[in-house]
Amino acid sequence: MRIVYTNNKEVINSGELKPSQIVHQPRVDIGGDDFRTLFTLVMVDPDAPSPSDPNMREYLYWMVTNIPATTGTGFGNHVDTLYLLLVGAKNFITRDFAEVYNLGLPVAAIYFNCQRESGSGGRRLI
Repeated sequence: MRIVYTNNKEVINSGELKPSQIVHQPRVDIGGDDFRTLFTLVMVDPDAPSPSDPNMREYLYWMVTNIPATTGTGFGNHVDTLYLLLVGAKNFITRDFAEVYNLGLPVAAIYFNCQRESGSGGRRLI
């Protein structure tokens, strides 16, 4: 799986992005070669609103369902009709959702940290 935002900013595990870099929907490439295999893509904040006070965990930002496995083809320009927008969907539990809909175990995961525009935050390396 590969996720790239419109500013050509690719999401890499444990990378940092600013809110202005993730405003627009990303281009997502799902690997595979069998169009009969369908995937569900979920974007959540696991410790919303902050790591020190995660009282809304998990916060569901968006979900795309029934994504066919493809070979080098991505979606992004035509995915608007697939988005299930749940503004304010706090306390969403991805694991429970997957169990209810028999989705099985995750096949891929990418995570990143989103920091405020000014300054830097997050982990400090010493």
